[in-house]
Amino acid sequence: MWFRPRAVGESRGGLGRGAGRMARSLTTCTFCGVGCGLYLETAGNQVVGVCPSGSHPTNRGRICVRGWNVHEVASSPERLKLPLVRKGGELVEVGWEEAMDFVVGRLGEIRRRHGPDALAFFTSPRCSNEESYLLQKLARGVVGTNNVDHGTGVYCNNSVNVLLDMLGVPATTNSVGELAGCETILVDGVDLALQLPTIGGHVIRAKLGGSKLIVVDARRHRVAEQADHMLQVRPGTRVTLYGAMAKVIVDRGLVDQAFVRSRCRDYGAFLDAVQAYDLLDAAETCGVDAGKIEEAALAFGRAKSAAILYSTGVEARGMNSVRAMVNLALLTGNIGKRNAGLFALTEHNNLQGACDMGMMPDRLPGYAAVSDGGARARLAGLWGSGPLPAVPGLGAREVLSDRGRGSVRGVWLTRYDPVTTAAFVDSAATLGAMELVVLQHIFMTATAQHAHVILPVVAFGEEEVTFTSTERRIQLARRVLDAPAGPRPAWQQIADVARRLGADWAYGSSAEVMEEIGHAVPIYGGAGYDNLSREYGRQWPCTKDRPLGTTFLFEDGIEGRPFAFAPVARPAERMAPPEEYPFALIFGHSLYYWHRNVLVKHSETLKRELRVLLLDYPEGFVEMNADDARRGGIRDGDRIRLCAERGCAMTTARVTGEVRVGTVFVPFFLREVERAILGEAPLELGHQGRPVFVSIAKA
Repeated sequence: MWFRPRAVGESRGGLGRGAGRMARSLTTCTFCGVGCGLYLETAGNQVVGVCPSGSHPTNRGRICVRGWNVHEVASSPERLKLPLVRKGGELVEVGWEEAMDFVVGRLGEIRRRHGPDALAFFTSPRCSNEESYLLQKLARGVVGTNNVDHGTGVYCNNSVNVLLDMLGVPATTNSVGELAGCETILVDGVDLALQLPTIGGHVIRAKLGGSKLIVVDARRHRVAEQADHMLQVRPGTRVTLYGAMAKVIVDRGLVDQAFVRSRCRDYGAFLDAVQAYDLLDAAETCGVDAGKIEEAALAFGRAKSAAILYSTGVEARGMNSVRAMVNLALLTGNIGKRNAGLFALTEHNNLQGACDMGMMPDRLPGYAAVSDGGARARLAGLWGSGPLPAVPGLGAREVLSDRGRGSVRGVWLTRYDPVTTAAFVDSAATLGAMELVVLQHIFMTATAQHAHVILPVVAFGEEEVTFTSTERRIQLARRVLDAPAGPRPAWQQIADVARRLGADWAYGSSAEVMEEIGHAVPIYGGAGYDNLSREYGRQWPCTKDRPLGTTFLFEDGIEGRPFAFAPVARPAERMAPPEEYPFALIFGHSLYYWHRNVLVKHSETLKRELRVLLLDYPEGFVEMNADDARRGGIRDGDRIRLCAERGCAMTTARVTGEVRVGTVFVPFFLREVERAILGEAPLELGHQGRPVFVSIAKA
């Protein structure tokens, strides 16, 4: 059945919203990157329930447990109500004027004494497009620094840069709904059932409908149990795996030669590089049977339409891993057609939008390099500012680690809690040494303990702003409630600071911010609020001449040879584990990770649902294979000693068949375990030069 989207304030049965009346308002879930459509049910000025949109093209009547309970966050009694300024070492409530004066005074002082690059501005990928755009505009156009970033935990910009270089577009190429028509689906490095359940449902239904499913991962998660081809690889060997699969496709004559000749460049160099790969060698390196690798390669190569789904956290393995996947898609002609393509999945609800808005230290809004003089001049003209900085700035991982100490004296954090979520850095010590930490947030967080000023922001359902989901869908999150007295929209706070610093910013509404975004980011040129309020948003590129957006990229055809193969040299011989440290270490997500999420912490239902593992492992856990545990005399729940060359940590063993033999899985949130094993200068996950090996002993 098709359901007509109701306008904001339209209720079930046609009753208008008002005290004592039930109203149902269409909006978009802001918990993860899927961007499901849902209805918030309100009574008076309180959200009392949620139900999924039956006709939203992404979720079609389905939402996960987080979506069902996303509304509980706004009603939490622990929300911040008034600004807080640190006085005498304590955070005390103050009025908005005093808080704004404090922020502006300290920003100006640091800039005068140390220069603009002594300041950095980071958003969470949960921030709206409007917030991200204005914060980077404040940094570049008012302060004069490119020290901006979407301050994520396990993400860097490898995927963005690889897709720009090879495809010319930094995003998912097709719509989630097209997965139903894929003949073969390859899922790499993402536990869909846990991280993106709605997309996981699409994949399972496609499998039940006849699609072939290939899963590549070091862990056997729930979706992997349904796979036709499960390639449970050793950590750090995916480049070898995909090189071998490409070699099989070439040797078996499965290359889409017409597509390659007419649409791609650098095929010769790629072909030369792929000849160095060998199937039997890859099997030994990856720890996967050669026959299984070959079968998976043939399933992908023979498919009339094939899709690759990967977490953008895959970039933690380096750029060549992403390049190797894109090469497979180009080799088989699975770019530029329906029911195929690359799906760069984002677990956070607006990681795609944050990148689109220019929240990267080396790229401007719309992805132009900061070194592009023409792009800088165009933006400066639009903003009415002076010349924009031309040198790439520092990102979150540089600023919030030991390397950033001293060079950056002050940071602005919007809805970002790096002390909890940035697992690759010891950010608490770095923030503690800062002269200024400005935090915009809805709750007190671990990061708030190091802030000099905290500015409370409004919550989900209390403002009208936009988010861009993992399939490039720009959607309105509608205002259905009045915010409590005190908190203000984050974008308004940013604009207020800019005005106090002398900028001529005069935004009367968030819609006016989006109108400017349409000029700054060409692919958003037609994405005004009026257009986005129709149907279920628009997928970019959404321009004035194409206001309906693009369901899949290149849908009007491909001109010339816009795509480029990336020759990936065969990696050197796999580093074998030393005798004293026989287990390879894996960092990743787990169900338990969600109890650390700041939104989950303030939803009573989600805390009950997602703290289940805490009952058995109250101090956390690492996962090991049952065979490895048996050989070591270790049982589930035993305390164990985990050691690497740099140090040791005490933790608890969770014995499971999900982890392959010879590996140990450490959830990202176990910060103390990571620090103990990797030392005071942790090996950053996005730049691993070699695997980390550990030993395990029963304590």
